[in-house]
Amino acid sequence: MFGDMMGMMGKLKETQQKVEATKKRMDMVLIEEQSSDELLKVEITANREIKNIAISEELLQDKEQLEDYLTITLNKAIKKATQVNETELAAVAKEGMPNIPGLDGLFK
Repeated sequence: MFGDMMGMMGKLKETQQKVEATKKRMDMVLIEEQSSDELLKVEITANREIKNIAISEELLQDKEQLEDYLTITLNKAIKKATQVNETELAAVAKEGMPNIPGLDGLFK
């Protein structure tokens, strides 16, 4: 039994290291989002860090329209980044979790 506990603790530590490595890797995963008319383009990492925003000259003429475009496009980009981030981290966590009855439904 003690050996099982030590093995489980080792597996949990290994999983924690994999989760941290995955978080760092998410800094390199770029998600691109753009407005439907391509006047605004955004690049964001899977860790939800904005890397680039490209704004067309046309949008610079209308402050209110630009603000609307930024809000909509950034929210879509953040949503995509969050989905990628959560999916990747959940996969790593599920892979490394010991088989404990009753916990298998937590990482589906």
